[in-house]
Amino acid sequence: MPQPAPKTAARCYENSIQIDASATTVERCLTDLELMHRWLNPALKCRPIGDWSTDIGARSRFTIEIPLLSSSLRPGLQSTVVERSPGTIVWEFQGFFHGRDRWECHPNEIGTTLVNQFRFDIPNPLVRFGFDTFAAQLTQSDMQAQLRRLKAVAERVDVAPARI
Repeated sequence: MPQPAPKTAARCYENSIQIDASATTVERCLTDLELMHRWLNPALKCRPIGDWSTDIGARSRFTIEIPLLSSSLRPGLQSTVVERSPGTIVWEFQGFFHGRDRWECHPNEIGTTLVNQFRFDIPNPLVRFGFDTFAAQLTQSDMQAQLRRLKAVAERVDVAPARI
């Protein structure tokens, strides 16, 4: 008799988008904190732990900015860059989610295909239930919207790099 999947089964959301900009420009939108804040969900903030970097071992904290909650009570994830090569950045995170957020730039004839893979599990059964019930669809929609915002930023930067 087959065994049911474990309750902490990993989830993987993968999205991609064609961007009419060079892979170098698209990667810059992932590595420049100011540019990153232009395409991240406005309720999400990335703050470096130490100096900002996307080198292996660099750490940061992503928090959800909820009005009326003190910064110490805001939900957040600690992340560490665990893989880095030209065109690829992988953040590993710990918090109410455990997993990896992988970004890959694939140059092509008309620009760059950007692939984002969000692979995670949620060990706490209460948080997992809340996510599955209320946030799973919203998370997937937000990932797609985030890619569209990143595309817009990269295409503006690629056209007018001197104005950044």
